[in-house]
Amino acid sequence: MTISITLPARASAQLTASGIHIVRGNRTVLDGVDMTVSPKSRWGVVGENARGKSTLLHILAGVLEPDAGTVQRVGSLGIAEQEMSISDDRSVGDVIDIELADARSALRAFDQATEDLAAEVPGAVEAYAAALDAAETIDAWDADRRVDLALENLGAVTDRSRRLSELSVGQRYRVRLACLLGAGHDFLLLDEPTNHLDLGGLDFLTAELRAHQGGVVLVSHDRALLSDVATTMLDLDPSRDGKPRVYGGGFAGYQEGRRAERQRWADEYEQQRAEHARLTQDLSTAQNRLVSGWRPEKGHGRHERATRAPALVRSVHRRRDELERHALTMPPPPQRFRMPDLPARSGAILLRSEAVTVDGRLREPVTVNLESGSRLVVAGPNGSGKSTLLAVLAGQLEPDGGTVHISRSSRVEVLGQESPQGRRGRARDVFTAHLAGLARRGMGDGTTSLSSLGLLAAGDLNKPIRELSMGQQRRLDLAMALAGRPHVLLMDEPTNHLSIALVDELTEALAATDAAVVLATHDRQLQRDTASWPRLSLTGVATASVLRPTEEGMPS
Repeated sequence: MTISITLPARASAQLTASGIHIVRGNRTVLDGVDMTVSPKSRWGVVGENARGKSTLLHILAGVLEPDAGTVQRVGSLGIAEQEMSISDDRSVGDVIDIELADARSALRAFDQATEDLAAEVPGAVEAYAAALDAAETIDAWDADRRVDLALENLGAVTDRSRRLSELSVGQRYRVRLACLLGAGHDFLLLDEPTNHLDLGGLDFLTAELRAHQGGVVLVSHDRALLSDVATTMLDLDPSRDGKPRVYGGGFAGYQEGRRAERQRWADEYEQQRAEHARLTQDLSTAQNRLVSGWRPEKGHGRHERATRAPALVRSVHRRRDELERHALTMPPPPQRFRMPDLPARSGAILLRSEAVTVDGRLREPVTVNLESGSRLVVAGPNGSGKSTLLAVLAGQLEPDGGTVHISRSSRVEVLGQESPQGRRGRARDVFTAHLAGLARRGMGDGTTSLSSLGLLAAGDLNKPIRELSMGQQRRLDLAMALAGRPHVLLMDEPTNHLSIALVDELTEALAATDAAVVLATHDRQLQRDTASWPRLSLTGVATASVLRPTEEGMPS
């Protein structure tokens, strides 16, 4: 009996993509993607929504063929997509068996070889040695234990008889991810693997990916995971020449390299634009001289006018040719977020809460005092009352216990965790209506325009709200919160649905603003970036005193 086994390639494994190009409809999704994934290499893939990140994983896995370019695969491969079918009627055990099929086959081959060896079947010694080598290469005896360990640490269902159709989206994904981590593939292709994981699951996943002997390609918006795991970054966002960018040095190298790249892009674009404007003016001047050359000053005759004309014509042609040679070929650089100047009121208590509680939602009495330049991170597990506290501080929810006092002339704005439902009309009109509402309440100064913030592209301003992506709607939410020019800015999970580039820019801006800022976030990288800010934990005694800013605008 012959048992088919696909052995991992281990040290000789290789996953190489060259010149990947794919078009969907009239849009180029990927162009000029080159990457070589070797054992122990960790690729992070980033980019805005619809930049082709998931498409790239499908191409690497062989699920999708590119229009141009090649992919070479040596070794075994496992892929975890963002979505799993809700109609899948397989059991948890079925999924494990499929993922561990080679380990199962290796053990069956070893058992058969052992029996043949005992029966002194001709060739049994060689077959036994080969079966033992295959089982040891796959580490087949430990495969189920590895999966069970992953199921437990990811918070997945461990009952192998449970049907996937009975599980939630998060539970199904955790089962799939646990199977991949336990299978021992040469390559793991993971699409947003931190979705549906709690802190313990995140820590386990990070440790597993760092220890994985094969290669990893990781599509993620989780900056902490990228920082902890990735060694090489592939950026699919637009560049000066339209090609993807590869950065070494992990996530930190990508951040530094992207900033430098965007600055060079902006500088070169401005140089081209200035040169184009100068040449356009030169051509206009030459054309005016040609027109005026046909009208000589009084006392000059036709002969002198005819003598000057050819030179003026040549000058016009020369400048037109020069303008064509210096056409503006570089695309405009991507928008950069520009934080408006938020006001400060030196020495004044802007907002004070005294032992506030909300029945069933915020059980611990919370005291917070904020003045201009204050910084505060609200921490705690789901259900501890972080969002409730922000709603109380914003005056959107009356506390059942304690008091909240907002200074009469202080403006408080809150960025909610999710975008409001039911908004209609174009993005520009929704923002304009919001400004009008602020003006009626005596808030804002009318100087903050949607375009000035650099949050939405010009083409998106006239789109109906329903056609905007979640990320674009989130950008509009942020713009509306800032339009009120608040003294106190309350932000609930502000990084939800935002791109990595925007989150980095927003984090930098929040550290520098004169307004008081309160953050409630599970974003591990944002928590790291704000490690110097005071913390208010809702898991124990939660009392914060007045947070006084230093001369640099950060809290002391």
